[in-house]
Amino acid sequence: MVAIIDYNAGNLKSVEKAVNLLQEPCRITRDRNEILHADKVILPGVGAFGDAMSELKKYELDKVIREVAEKGTPFLGICLGLQLLFEGSDESSGVEGLHILDGKILRIPDKEGLKIPHIGWNSLSLMNEGRLFQNLNKNPYVYFVHSYYLKAADESIVKATTDYSVTIHASVEKGNVFACQFHPEKSSTVGLSILKNFISIQKGEL
Repeated sequence: MVAIIDYNAGNLKSVEKAVNLLQEPCRITRDRNEILHADKVILPGVGAFGDAMSELKKYELDKVIREVAEKGTPFLGICLGLQLLFEGSDESSGVEGLHILDGKILRIPDKEGLKIPHIGWNSLSLMNEGRLFQNLNKNPYVYFVHSYYLKAADESIVKATTDYSVTIHASVEKGNVFACQFHPEKSSTVGLSILKNFISIQKGEL
Protein backbone atom coordinates (compact mmCIF):
# COMPACT_ATOMS: atom_id res chain seq x y z
CA MET A 1 0.00 0.00 0.00
CA VAL A 2 1.16 3.52 -0.88
CA ALA A 3 0.54 6.12 1.83
CA ILE A 4 0.00 9.67 0.54
CA ILE A 5 0.69 12.02 3.43
CA ASP A 6 -2.25 14.32 4.18
CA TYR A 7 -1.21 17.74 5.48
CA ASN A 8 -3.85 19.70 3.53
CA ALA A 9 -1.68 20.04 0.42
CA GLY A 10 -3.35 20.94 -2.86
CA ASN A 11 -2.40 18.02 -5.09
CA LEU A 12 -3.34 15.03 -2.91
CA LYS A 13 -6.20 13.89 -5.12
CA SER A 14 -4.23 14.14 -8.38
CA VAL A 15 -1.46 12.01 -6.87
CA GLU A 16 -4.05 9.49 -5.63
CA LYS A 17 -5.63 9.37 -9.10
CA ALA A 18 -2.27 8.72 -10.77
CA VAL A 19 -1.40 5.90 -8.34
CA ASN A 20 -4.85 4.39 -8.88
CA LEU A 21 -4.23 4.44 -12.65
CA LEU A 22 -1.25 2.18 -11.95
CA GLN A 23 -3.65 -0.16 -10.10
CA GLU A 24 -1.69 0.24 -6.90
CA PRO A 25 -3.58 0.38 -3.57
CA CYS A 26 -3.13 3.79 -1.95
CA ARG A 27 -4.56 5.86 0.84
CA ILE A 28 -4.48 9.56 1.72
CA THR A 29 -3.69 9.57 5.42
CA ARG A 30 -2.08 11.37 8.32
CA ASP A 31 -2.30 8.32 10.61
CA ARG A 32 1.15 7.54 12.00
CA ASN A 33 0.73 3.76 12.03
CA GLU A 34 -0.67 3.63 8.50
CA ILE A 35 2.23 5.68 7.19
CA LEU A 36 4.87 3.68 9.06
CA HIS A 37 3.43 0.35 7.87
CA ALA A 38 3.00 1.42 4.22
CA ASP A 39 5.14 -0.18 1.52
CA LYS A 40 5.81 3.24 -0.06
CA VAL A 41 5.21 6.80 1.13
CA ILE A 42 4.58 9.93 -0.98
CA LEU A 43 4.76 13.54 0.26
CA PRO A 44 2.96 15.72 -2.30
CA GLY A 45 2.90 19.48 -2.09
CA VAL A 46 1.59 22.70 -3.57
CA GLY A 47 1.81 25.91 -1.57
CA ALA A 48 4.14 27.91 0.65
CA PHE A 49 7.14 26.38 2.44
CA GLY A 50 6.47 27.97 5.85
CA ASP A 51 2.77 27.10 5.87
CA ALA A 52 3.57 23.51 4.87
CA MET A 53 6.11 23.05 7.66
CA SER A 54 3.57 24.45 10.11
CA GLU A 55 0.96 21.92 8.95
CA LEU A 56 3.41 19.01 9.15
CA LYS A 57 4.33 19.97 12.71
CA LYS A 58 0.70 20.48 13.72
CA TYR A 59 -0.03 16.83 12.92
CA GLU A 60 3.46 15.67 14.05
CA LEU A 61 4.04 14.42 10.53
CA ASP A 62 7.54 15.87 10.53
CA LYS A 63 8.48 13.21 13.10
CA VAL A 64 6.72 10.48 11.11
CA ILE A 65 8.54 11.43 7.90
CA ARG A 66 11.90 11.22 9.68
CA GLU A 67 10.93 7.77 10.99
CA VAL A 68 10.00 6.64 7.47
CA ALA A 69 13.33 7.87 6.13
CA GLU A 70 15.27 6.16 8.91
CA LYS A 71 13.52 2.80 8.57
CA GLY A 72 14.30 2.61 4.85
CA THR A 73 10.81 2.71 3.35
CA PRO A 74 10.89 4.06 -0.23
CA PHE A 75 9.82 7.72 0.08
CA LEU A 76 8.96 10.21 -2.69
CA GLY A 77 8.64 13.98 -2.30
CA ILE A 78 6.85 15.87 -5.09
CA CYS A 79 7.24 19.62 -5.83
CA LEU A 80 6.92 21.34 -2.43
CA GLY A 81 7.38 17.84 -1.02
CA LEU A 82 10.92 17.89 -2.48
CA GLN A 83 11.64 21.34 -1.05
CA LEU A 84 10.54 20.40 2.46
CA LEU A 85 13.16 17.63 2.60
CA PHE A 86 15.97 20.20 2.61
CA GLU A 87 17.35 22.74 5.08
CA GLY A 88 15.23 25.80 4.36
CA SER A 89 13.82 28.06 1.66
CA ASP A 90 14.18 31.64 0.50
CA GLU A 91 10.39 31.67 0.47
CA SER A 92 10.12 31.45 4.28
CA SER A 93 13.15 33.00 5.96
CA GLY A 94 13.96 31.46 9.34
CA VAL A 95 11.76 28.38 8.86
CA GLU A 96 13.74 25.16 9.13
CA GLY A 97 12.89 22.36 6.73
CA LEU A 98 12.95 18.65 7.52
CA HIS A 99 16.68 18.61 6.64
CA ILE A 100 16.67 14.96 5.66
CA LEU A 101 18.84 16.00 2.71
CA ASP A 102 21.43 18.80 2.47
CA GLY A 103 20.74 21.78 0.26
CA LYS A 104 18.88 25.06 -0.02
CA ILE A 105 15.73 26.16 -1.81
CA LEU A 106 16.36 29.39 -3.71
CA ARG A 107 14.13 31.76 -5.66
CA ILE A 108 14.37 31.36 -9.43
CA PRO A 109 16.24 34.48 -10.59
CA ASP A 110 14.44 36.94 -12.84
CA LYS A 111 15.42 36.75 -16.48
CA GLU A 112 14.05 38.71 -19.43
CA GLY A 113 11.52 36.71 -21.38
CA LEU A 114 10.83 34.17 -18.61
CA LYS A 115 7.82 34.27 -16.33
CA ILE A 116 7.92 33.33 -12.67
CA PRO A 117 6.39 31.13 -11.43
CA HIS A 118 7.76 28.61 -13.90
CA ILE A 119 4.64 26.87 -15.21
CA GLY A 120 4.78 24.37 -18.03
CA TRP A 121 6.65 21.56 -19.71
CA ASN A 122 10.44 21.34 -19.67
CA SER A 123 12.83 18.62 -20.72
CA LEU A 124 15.06 16.94 -18.17
CA SER A 125 18.74 16.10 -18.50
CA LEU A 126 19.25 12.75 -16.78
CA MET A 127 22.42 11.79 -14.91
CA ASN A 128 23.82 9.52 -12.20
CA GLU A 129 21.54 6.60 -13.15
CA GLY A 130 18.41 7.61 -11.28
CA ARG A 131 16.10 4.70 -10.60
CA LEU A 132 12.98 6.81 -11.19
CA PHE A 133 14.02 7.27 -14.82
CA GLN A 134 14.71 3.69 -15.87
CA ASN A 135 13.52 2.89 -19.40
CA LEU A 136 12.87 6.56 -20.26
CA ASN A 137 14.61 8.48 -23.01
CA LYS A 138 17.43 10.75 -21.85
CA ASN A 139 15.47 14.02 -22.23
CA PRO A 140 11.90 13.33 -21.09
CA TYR A 141 9.40 16.20 -20.85
CA VAL A 142 7.68 16.79 -17.51
CA TYR A 143 5.38 19.43 -16.00
CA PHE A 144 6.57 22.08 -13.54
CA VAL A 145 4.79 24.66 -11.34
CA HIS A 146 7.19 26.53 -9.03
CA SER A 147 8.93 29.79 -8.16
CA TYR A 148 11.71 28.26 -6.05
CA TYR A 149 14.28 25.63 -6.94
CA LEU A 150 16.70 23.23 -5.30
CA LYS A 151 20.44 23.62 -5.17
CA ALA A 152 21.62 20.39 -3.55
CA ALA A 153 24.81 20.46 -1.50
CA ASP A 154 25.92 17.09 -2.89
CA GLU A 155 25.54 16.95 -6.67
CA SER A 156 26.01 13.17 -6.69
CA ILE A 157 22.42 12.79 -5.43
CA VAL A 158 21.07 14.80 -8.39
CA LYS A 159 19.48 12.51 -10.97
CA ALA A 160 17.91 15.11 -13.28
CA THR A 161 18.28 18.81 -14.03
CA THR A 162 16.38 21.31 -16.11
CA ASP A 163 17.19 24.86 -17.19
CA TYR A 164 14.87 27.78 -16.50
CA SER A 165 16.84 30.99 -15.89
CA VAL A 166 19.24 28.81 -13.90
CA THR A 167 20.18 25.12 -13.67
CA ILE A 168 17.56 23.49 -11.46
CA HIS A 169 18.19 20.26 -9.58
CA ALA A 170 14.91 18.72 -10.70
CA SER A 171 15.19 15.25 -9.12
CA VAL A 172 17.31 13.74 -6.37
CA GLU A 173 17.82 10.30 -4.86
CA LYS A 174 19.68 9.20 -1.77
CA GLY A 175 19.14 5.72 -0.36
CA ASN A 176 15.42 5.27 0.11
CA VAL A 177 14.61 8.98 -0.35
CA PHE A 178 13.54 10.19 -3.82
CA ALA A 179 12.19 13.59 -4.82
CA CYS A 180 11.03 15.49 -7.91
CA GLN A 181 10.52 19.23 -8.30
CA PHE A 182 8.18 18.54 -11.22
CA HIS A 183 4.77 16.86 -10.99
CA PRO A 184 4.87 13.26 -12.25
CA GLU A 185 1.14 12.99 -11.57
CA LYS A 186 0.58 15.76 -14.18
CA SER A 187 3.25 14.62 -16.66
CA SER A 188 1.20 12.25 -18.81
CA THR A 189 2.68 8.84 -19.70
CA VAL A 190 6.23 9.91 -18.73
CA GLY A 191 5.02 10.84 -15.27
CA LEU A 192 3.16 7.57 -14.87
CA SER A 193 6.32 5.70 -15.85
CA ILE A 194 8.26 7.60 -13.17
CA LEU A 195 5.64 6.76 -10.53
CA LYS A 196 5.60 3.13 -11.70
CA ASN A 197 9.39 2.98 -11.31
CA PHE A 198 9.07 4.35 -7.79
CA ILE A 199 6.33 1.89 -6.84
CA SER A 200 8.37 -1.03 -8.20
CA ILE A 201 11.33 -0.30 -5.89
CA GLN A 202 11.58 -2.80 -3.07
CA LYS A 203 12.95 -1.95 0.35
CA GLY A 204 15.57 -4.70 0.09
CA GLU A 205 16.95 -3.20 -3.14
CA LEU A 206 17.93 0.09 -1.52
